[in-house]
Amino acid sequence: MGVPDMDEPSFTDSELDNHVKNALRAAIQGDNGFYNQLVAVIHHKERLVAEEVALLVTCLKAVTGAVSCINIVHHGTLLAAIFGMSLWNYGTDVMDALVELIVSLASSNGEYVDLCLEMLVVNFMPPSAPPAASYFVELLKQPRGLAKKTQVLDRVHSTLKDIANVVPLSPLRLEKIVRDRMPNIYTKEAFIVMYVENMLRLEGGAMGELVGSTILVSLVDRLIELDVEIAWDEILQDDFHKGMFDMELEDFEGHADHIEPDSNELTREALIQRFFCGNLVAEKLDSLMVLTFEHIKSCSESGRLVQVFEILLQSFQKTILTAYKAKFTQFVMFYACSLDPENCGKMFANVLVNIFVSGLNPEWRMSAVAYLASYLARAKFVPISFVAAMLDSVVNWCFLYCKNVDGDINPKSHKVFYAGCQATMYVLCFRMRQMIAVPRLKSQLLLMRIEDILGHPLKPLQVCLPSIVEEFLRLVKVNRVFSLPQSFPDYGLLESEHSRAFGGMERFDMFFPFDPCLLRKCDRYIRPNYVYWSMVRSTYDEDDGEGTSDEDVAEAYGGENGMSIPDDGSGRSYDEDNSDADEFDYSLDKMSITPRDSRFESRIHRFVQMPSKIRPSTSPESL
Repeated sequence: MGVPDMDEPSFTDSELDNHVKNALRAAIQGDNGFYNQLVAVIHHKERLVAEEVALLVTCLKAVTGAVSCINIVHHGTLLAAIFGMSLWNYGTDVMDALVELIVSLASSNGEYVDLCLEMLVVNFMPPSAPPAASYFVELLKQPRGLAKKTQVLDRVHSTLKDIANVVPLSPLRLEKIVRDRMPNIYTKEAFIVMYVENMLRLEGGAMGELVGSTILVSLVDRLIELDVEIAWDEILQDDFHKGMFDMELEDFEGHADHIEPDSNELTREALIQRFFCGNLVAEKLDSLMVLTFEHIKSCSESGRLVQVFEILLQSFQKTILTAYKAKFTQFVMFYACSLDPENCGKMFANVLVNIFVSGLNPEWRMSAVAYLASYLARAKFVPISFVAAMLDSVVNWCFLYCKNVDGDINPKSHKVFYAGCQATMYVLCFRMRQMIAVPRLKSQLLLMRIEDILGHPLKPLQVCLPSIVEEFLRLVKVNRVFSLPQSFPDYGLLESEHSRAFGGMERFDMFFPFDPCLLRKCDRYIRPNYVYWSMVRSTYDEDDGEGTSDEDVAEAYGGENGMSIPDDGSGRSYDEDNSDADEFDYSLDKMSITPRDSRFESRIHRFVQMPSKIRPSTSPESL
């Protein structure tokens, strides 16, 4: 057989088809002349002129018709050239011919399925090796770049679906490839974001039932990897080496340039600028969290939220709950719960209670009750009656523990108990006024054995974080609900050695996982359903000499979006029973967190108006 000249094609498409088949057969016998020319055409990497594009399309179609002649051993260079092609480098004619060939290869021989799937997954992103990476980063900022993105990804996903139709088990093989091919945390933001977009597109598509679980778990894993890379320890060493992060995030909507140089006030915007400006890891995490939020929202709109949430909840228990320094990833759970408080919200809280009450690992139990307390305190959408029920479960466990344990203070031996006590006081710092405003819930609160627990010889008031104990005792005095010590001096709680001991090296005594989220883009998803300490603190602050109304408390938890706090199940909302208060003005929102620690009163006297202590939202040290 004479070897045709590929540079000057003078034969018809049908003749080329035959030449390709003959070339493939000849290559097996060692005659590689035309075969090498064919590989060279497909492997050509330089910019193609119109004639070369036409030849490439013709050759791809010819190979498609000859897939039955391809041998994975003898035609390795041809297969490498095919699977090394990137859809991003070609126009739509070449794209269509290439994906048609990929489907034919996958359906012709099981040996090619994984190679075909991997090639398509690689095309989730543009070529990431320099200098192509920089070119595509800039291209994707332009309309033509976005058009190219649509052209490529639509073909990638339709081809994956076509392969699944002819190879029904391919989705099971695809999930491993997607997980293994996921970019690492050091990949450029534009690329990793695009990859996750495609992962979530798969999860929400026809193959979602088969690959969705793996995709969501892999996504949460990557979020955690980014999360723990944000090193709060290095940030805190600067100004917080004295022990506590004492500041108030005033002017929630303010800007950094409004701060006087000598001012101790730090706006949220200034804090973000200081800690995250130029922090590429934080920016990536922020972008990926937003993608995740949007996907969860779409799942809610399509009626799939509970199904997806169950997967996220399993991932939370394995990955987030056990992560030492998770700071932001947990807000995926918070946002999902806010979209379906009745199902997801209650499911989340019940799982946390069960881990605390029945878990085997002490650290995980302490983490679970810290998550529960922070969630019940911060989630505007959680009904106060449900808060009371969850609190009752925690208090009951603590009371039974007291009945079965003798002895004196031992922070290390009884750390789970102290974590439960601290969680109880923390929730009541936020929710006490709501509970006592509903007669049935007030009775339920008074029937809890809180006095017995806090007065037990284990002395939780001397072990738990003094800032929380102080605020709790102040509320007890204001609301006259328990007979407890009214000040720190009564119990000698000006220092917190015991607290540090029960918290351990992980400092679970200072772990409040749903403290305000400082990721800029994520904030707009969380804020409408979130309770800031200043919103609650202002409802019972006596500094102005005025009393507090139940309407103020209802307003703080009422929410701009119409969500309200139901009472005892009568069908009426807490707001309907107590006030016609105006909607809360979010422009006046102020970020603050755990109440101040009296040890630092002398150093933060300028914050008398809003004396809350702030710590970074990190495990174990919380903002």
